[in-house]
Amino acid sequence: MTLPATMRYVDLPSFGAPEVMVLATGPLPVARAGEILVKVEAAGVNRPDVQQRQGAYPAPKDASPILGLEIAGEVVALGAGVTEFSIGDKVCALANGGGYAQYCAVPASQTLFWPKGYDAVKAAALPETFFTVWANLFQMAGLTEGETVLIHGGSSGIGTTAIQLAKAFGAAAIYATAGSRDKCDACEKLGATRGIDYKSEDFVEVIKAETDGNGVDVILDMIGASYFEKNLASLAKDGCLSMIAFLGGPVAEKVNLTPIMVKRLTVTGSTMRPRTAEEKRAIRDDLLAQVWPRLEDGAVAPVIHDVLPFEKVAEAHTLMESSTHIGKIVMTME
Repeated sequence: MTLPATMRYVDLPSFGAPEVMVLATGPLPVARAGEILVKVEAAGVNRPDVQQRQGAYPAPKDASPILGLEIAGEVVALGAGVTEFSIGDKVCALANGGGYAQYCAVPASQTLFWPKGYDAVKAAALPETFFTVWANLFQMAGLTEGETVLIHGGSSGIGTTAIQLAKAFGAAAIYATAGSRDKCDACEKLGATRGIDYKSEDFVEVIKAETDGNGVDVILDMIGASYFEKNLASLAKDGCLSMIAFLGGPVAEKVNLTPIMVKRLTVTGSTMRPRTAEEKRAIRDDLLAQVWPRLEDGAVAPVIHDVLPFEKVAEAHTLMESSTHIGKIVMTME
């Protein structure tokens, strides 16, 4: 296969507002050992992309400085040692960077075939959110059948994924916070037992009433400091708080830590990007074995709010920052 010498990509000349991103032309990335080169057909837009654009989430030293952490497209080149994929395969991948481009080099260990019946847009909406939810809600927090869970940001890409996976794997009750009644209704349609409008309701009181004062077994939180004490109050004995972001700040002051000891709570958290290649491979393998069959039979599906051409990347980021979306924002490449 003859590849072009150059590609279009979204450049970030400086940190700042969405308008700082510009389209540029540059050389194609090269697939290193263990990597594949993908001709990108669609790329997901995620909160970490916004943070990187703002200067708050720097790319690792060995990663592409180009924005974009999830892609879907066609394999066009194989790096040394790659045997599980072939030229022409349709794949989606968790990228370490470089997704906002016509071509992207990704580790084969972070790559998955499209679920049967999927197109590029649906496939591109999977990697970042499904890797994150599976790792934090199931592997680390240990959500199991029959347990109860509270998911903050229920209408986000992470939230809509977490609600569906919690339901698919037998959670007894699923509670989700969101910022409007319409968003709460959307959460309930996806499988939430009760959507909680955090603008008009106190989720601590709702959880207390819904669980007869017992609390929930697991909380998936992307808010951080401003919810920390309230999250501890909402957990049941031996419960687990799993933190994945700090939209409400990273520093909690004057927090009463007593519930951690009295209720034997576990507080954990992680970000995906710094994980090792082997850790990401383990998550990938779990997804293929346990989640991909549920995508293929329709039990779980990505919720896509809007699809934009990558020339409108500034509009995509503005939409993400507005928090008015329900589900994923995806860009298509040409």
